[in-house]
Amino acid sequence: MIEQTELVVTEWNYNPPSIPIEEPWKISNFITLDVMKKRASTKKGIACRFSCRFVFEQETILEYVAEDSYVIDLADIIDKNELLNMVRNSYSKFRDKFDLRKLGTILSDKSLRTLEENKIDLDAMLPLLK
Repeated sequence: MIEQTELVVTEWNYNPPSIPIEEPWKISNFITLDVMKKRASTKKGIACRFSCRFVFEQETILEYVAEDSYVIDLADIIDKNELLNMVRNSYSKFRDKFDLRKLGTILSDKSLRTLEENKIDLDAMLPLLK
């Protein structure tokens, strides 16, 4: 059995830009994914931590980090498709939380980048679940 925990926002550092943004398309954002192994005597699992940074003119406007975990029975075998679904679900929760929190900021009309699944190294992540 696989259990997903609630997404926990560990950082939300919003700094309004020091100068007016007249060219909003110049705001860029970068997303990273870190995956960590979790283990207990009766369970195994992974934690997915997404980090996002919005930047304008080399000034960080927002640093957003959140973590989501999966707890899995030791006997359960996870394949690449299941692992990819886990990452997708975590990213979806990460994006949804951003969409709620961005209201009232200069980023209210911005979206997070689409998850680039072809860049996720599932082969490197699978051994974490053995």
